[in-house]
Amino acid sequence: MTFASTQRSRSEDRRISPVFWVLLAVLGTSAWAVSTGYGNLRFGVFLFVVSGWVVSLCLHEYAHARTALHGGDISVGAKGYLTLNPLKYTNLLFSIVLPIVMVILGGIGLPGGAVWIERHRIQGRLKHSLISAAGPLTNLVFAAALLIPVGAGWVTGLGLVSAMSFLGLLQISAALLNLLPVPGLDGYGIVEPWLSYQTRRAIEPFAPYGVIAVFALLWQPQVRSVFYDAVYGVMDLFGANGAFASFGYQLFRFWTQV
Repeated sequence: MTFASTQRSRSEDRRISPVFWVLLAVLGTSAWAVSTGYGNLRFGVFLFVVSGWVVSLCLHEYAHARTALHGGDISVGAKGYLTLNPLKYTNLLFSIVLPIVMVILGGIGLPGGAVWIERHRIQGRLKHSLISAAGPLTNLVFAAALLIPVGAGWVTGLGLVSAMSFLGLLQISAALLNLLPVPGLDGYGIVEPWLSYQTRRAIEPFAPYGVIAVFALLWQPQVRSVFYDAVYGVMDLFGANGAFASFGYQLFRFWTQV
């Protein structure tokens, strides 16, 4: 393979996918429709939240992959992780489909399945921790981009304010869940490199059940209440009113009666 063809291949590995551009177009169009009152408001909010949620999932996984690339895993490009194409993720069901279903059913920001990082290529515990932290930090940045304009009063119109508030709530819930030091979540990936080999081996068999256990707990009213108190507390830091997020969730469920 020539140098020119190698450079072209690397460029294609990092070219933003048309799928992601379509998602951005749906996000922008639905935001315009909600803000101007064009069409059905509740369906517009639904499209805005779903497209925005999938965009955030793409950015979450991209952040993992991009950090891994700089950490030494050059294989992420060939796998398509740098194209922001949700169809390239190792597990489309757990990365995209299941998180959308959880938003629809319960308004919970379910952390998606992680991209496949070849950890043996990466040297240094700090790099491993940063790779895991990159995803939830991206969710927090996305939340800030949504909630700061809302809290500052830069966005007008009840529909768009509520939609952005609900989408921001999902970002915060996903970040907080992902930062829990539970096997299978990014929070455990942050602390895992610093654990002893014996501890990691002892915890490893429980990794597939960590996420299941977390969501089983979240369905308990007392635990769910404490968790959402934390989510609304973070929203307050951005100056956003949690009541708008609650109304946004009602609008989002366009198939029900408000």
